[in-house]
Amino acid sequence: MLGADDEADLADAVDLLHRGRLVAVPTETVYGLGADASNDEAVVSVFEAKGRPKTHPLIVHVADVAHARMLSRNWTPSAEVLARAYWPGPLSILTERTNDVSPLVTGGRDTVVVRVPDHPAILRLLNALHIRGSVGIAAPSANRFGSISPTTAAHVLSDLDGRIDAILDGGACRVGVESTIVDCTKEPAAILRPGGVSVEDISACLAEHGLAVVVSDDISGTVDTEKAVAPGMLRSHYAPHTRLLVFSTQAEVDDAQREAEACGKRVAVLPHDDDSYEYSRNLYSSLRRCDDQGVDLIIGLLPRPTGLGAAVRDRLLKAAAER
Repeated sequence: MLGADDEADLADAVDLLHRGRLVAVPTETVYGLGADASNDEAVVSVFEAKGRPKTHPLIVHVADVAHARMLSRNWTPSAEVLARAYWPGPLSILTERTNDVSPLVTGGRDTVVVRVPDHPAILRLLNALHIRGSVGIAAPSANRFGSISPTTAAHVLSDLDGRIDAILDGGACRVGVESTIVDCTKEPAAILRPGGVSVEDISACLAEHGLAVVVSDDISGTVDTEKAVAPGMLRSHYAPHTRLLVFSTQAEVDDAQREAEACGKRVAVLPHDDDSYEYSRNLYSSLRRCDDQGVDLIIGLLPRPTGLGAAVRDRLLKAAAER
């Protein structure tokens, strides 16, 4: 375990990544399983460590807008507006890739998802790697594919101990769910995955510049990894080992709990908060705690589909989907 505030540990993390090794890195959203995006062998190792289909694309994290533009063949007005407004931050942009981005990173697609994360440790890693010639850090969530995302270094250790080379401990993630992904390959832009920046904020930001955004028809998810142009678009994802049922009202949650317990099932009710920010920040840790209790069923309450609640709702629906 490396410390994000330790200069020597940060230097070790940079060296490991530069040598093609895998390092779990902190971001404001969730912990990422980082590899040098310029190193094909390292990228392949990410898929192997996670058990992730090689057709499912990765996000390339970069240090600033300028490095993101260098990876795009068609940096649209929407991409520029959103990048300037929300980077560093929990927003990812789908754009047409240049040949600087390996098709291994993108699952063979001609597009790439890029973002500038908002955590001092990974930004320092990125700047150091850019100096050494890297296009950035390819980093999906640092967990086994399809399971609950990690928001602490301990979560990463639990999922990937022995599969990766190091974990850079930067504390608990403050947003707690993955970034919003926006397709900026064309106008109007389209929301592919709700996340740390709300649909309402993105719409208002683009409208100030005479631009628009729509919600993609695919946002509810697909069962085919080859059809998913960006991470987090599969219908089943973020899932605990225990069966999860979700409901829209507290009354439905209470009824489901009573019915399950009357049948002799052990039930855990997922803690929730009326504040969508707190619900988001604690979601994955709460799911993990419920999963670790060895119950037969987890029951959760869906928040309203506004603000960060839309991201929490998306994650819960996908975690509860048929696998």
